[in-house]
Amino acid sequence: MQEQSSENAPTVASFFSGIGGFDLGFQRAGFRVVTQCEVDPFCTDILHRHWPNMLRFGDIQEVSHAAIPTADVWVGGFPCQDVSLARMGPRAGLKGKRSGLFYTFARLIDQCRPRIILIENVPGLLSSHGGCDFGIVLKTLDELGYGVGWRVLNSRYFGVPQSRQRVYIVGCHRDISGPGEVLFESERRSGYASTRTEDGQESISPFKRSFGDSVKGPIVQGIAYCLYACSARHTGTDWSRTYVTYPEGRVRRLIPSECEQIQGFPIGWTMPQNPPEDIEKLDTLRYTALGNAVTVSVVQWIASRTLPVLQRMKLEEELLVPLSGAA
Repeated sequence: MQEQSSENAPTVASFFSGIGGFDLGFQRAGFRVVTQCEVDPFCTDILHRHWPNMLRFGDIQEVSHAAIPTADVWVGGFPCQDVSLARMGPRAGLKGKRSGLFYTFARLIDQCRPRIILIENVPGLLSSHGGCDFGIVLKTLDELGYGVGWRVLNSRYFGVPQSRQRVYIVGCHRDISGPGEVLFESERRSGYASTRTEDGQESISPFKRSFGDSVKGPIVQGIAYCLYACSARHTGTDWSRTYVTYPEGRVRRLIPSECEQIQGFPIGWTMPQNPPEDIEKLDTLRYTALGNAVTVSVVQWIASRTLPVLQRMKLEEELLVPLSGAA
């Protein structure tokens, strides 16, 4: 069971919750989770294990806005399958059955108007239908009264050994400066970047660096390639090209507990309370859930930067109340 923040803590509502990456990241930053929404049975089981007393919805298409508790921040990564570059053939984009759930999410946002929203998706959203789908997302949020900003962040720069690029979109209701304050640092490093001399050492790709015992093994890459949702049987590129090797020639894929760690989750996070006897089936469920998850440390960084923006927005709202009353 995850410890919740105090009753006075800022609140967050989670949609397309998956295994709770958004929830855990915001909770670690001092927020209190007030509701979750997830349709997948395995992911719902994991959520129930960690947040047993949480108000939880299933299919987002059946959620009434009146039933959603008031929350300062709404978070969610609507399904990426129809916009992902990993999809073979033409991409349906926001016209697809799964990624099209963005419109359902937007309808609920329109009806409830949380102060801040955070959306995550694959970089393929930026190019889907020549950029038109991303334009629709931005235009929709703008028409709902949100100042919007976005940034592509790579998990490898947030304390985990995985190269995982995702686009994060922040919307602040009636606030145009908030998204930039959340997503972009105003600080810069001092001095100038060093230049490479003619005799300088050529940089080595982090994917080619390896660590481990060269005699007994195991040996692992310095940085893992992006985790994808896949089954326990898949090989080749479905292993995301990340392998664990041994000097005698044995090769294996990352096991679920290792995948949990490079996504920023504690070991054992995706082990259900009543696991199936079929280990291969269980591993497939865990691999798929982790491949679809957000990296917790990235979300925690965003959440920590969201907190002062939220506090400023609340203060400004309080200051405006007397002025509107006098008018």
